Amino acid sequence: MEKTYLPPQNLEKNWYLVDAADMRLGRLASEIAMVLRGKKKPTYTPHMDTGDFVIVINAEKVVVTGKKSDQKLYRRHSGRPGGMKTETFAKLQARIPERIIEKAVKGMLPKNSLGRKLFTKLKVYAGDSHPHQAQKPQVLTIETIPGAN
Repeated sequence: MEKTYLPPQNLEKNWYLVDAADMRLGRLASEIAMVLRGKKKPTYTPHMDTGDFVIVINAEKVVVTGKKSDQKLYRRHSGRPGGMKTETFAKLQARIPERIIEKAVKGMLPKNSLGRKLFTKLKVYAGDSHPHQAQKPQVLTIETIPGAN
């Protein structure tokens, strides 16, 4: 009789630190989503939270290629008639740089209660400091193509 594998309930969650300076947005977000999900662990189970915490610093220094800084649009809606607000990548990066990485990673997570739970384990900061020194985060090196253009 086949049984579904269930990892132990008391799995230890690691903390990882990612420096987003001069990293490409999409490649960075996909690697972060894999760590949040726990896909690179031998205990990975699709319907459970087996991933780790990720701290992203220097969010204001993330880059995109081509003309995306002027053409990529971020939309939000107030819920009221005519409440659609549109903003370019460059304007949002100047205003709230953390939101760019958060939206990119959230789009790569499952669209259900598990995805919402996994998203709470992502901590994004604009500068190079963060309040999670007590967790002793390990530096996560992401092998992507640095820079843009």
